[in-house]
Amino acid sequence: MLDLVIDARPASLGNGFSVRRILPYRLRRMLGPFIFMDHGGPVTLEPSQIPSMDVLPHPHIGLSTVSYLFDGLVTHRDSLGVEQVIRPGEVNWMTAGSGIAHSERFEDPAMLAGGKLEMIQTWVALPEAIEENAPTFENYQAHELPIFTDKGVWMRLIAGDAFGLHNNVKTHSPLFYAHVVLQPGTHFGLPTGYPERGAYVAKGSVAVHGHTYGAGQLLVFTPGIDPVLVASETCTLMLLGGEPLGERFIWWNFVSSRRDRIDQAKADWLAGRIALPPNDNTEFVPLPQDKSKPAGTPPPPLLS
Repeated sequence: MLDLVIDARPASLGNGFSVRRILPYRLRRMLGPFIFMDHGGPVTLEPSQIPSMDVLPHPHIGLSTVSYLFDGLVTHRDSLGVEQVIRPGEVNWMTAGSGIAHSERFEDPAMLAGGKLEMIQTWVALPEAIEENAPTFENYQAHELPIFTDKGVWMRLIAGDAFGLHNNVKTHSPLFYAHVVLQPGTHFGLPTGYPERGAYVAKGSVAVHGHTYGAGQLLVFTPGIDPVLVASETCTLMLLGGEPLGERFIWWNFVSSRRDRIDQAKADWLAGRIALPPNDNTEFVPLPQDKSKPAGTPPPPLLS
């Protein structure tokens, strides 16, 4: 029924912001094409602390970053010249491809002071054939993402195909990603047709086969088994998974099917060959000191 239960680990992003790190995990590097998952917030800061939350321009290759907010506002700026505020229920889907740099800024002091920032950050690895494609960025409004409701169930499909729902979020391999809220006692299943599937408990708790799992746990299910999740209380779940892509290497903000490409990305960032956002180019995150092989995973920025 359950292959693995992953407990989120605290991770400091080095700017006073601590998150719950879910993926990658030493026993489970990926879930379908998903290679990274962080849960940040709710965050409450004094006004003097707010500037330290900003994630300065930093690079990516070989992945799509997927930003989804439960609450709050975040301003995205990237080297394509895009400037986009993301709001709750929207999706920012940035495909790095051959290389992109971007920043995430918190420009609403009232939002942070009021404890109204909470988000899930995931990265989706790219198929080898398009790892070096030109970078792109898309924002999808909440009204573009289908919602399903039933007795005790509310669900928004963030990306992919699930439960007969589909949206226009451009993905690059078969996957599903959904935000689900269940009322106490509600029974709910997982999308079928995918070999790798999981459910992250963001809030509340659920029971599976008589065992209860709580907030901060990712449940990874056995392929071919269709579990039933029962809400022990009002709970929020993030359902995710899809077709596996094969081995990927990850170091800092870089993902690739080739170790040597990770090394090239390091050299490109050091040499300034990955452009900074034109409207946010006076500062940037320096390349971390490399104390590991490319397959290592020093904590990358959350809002990337």
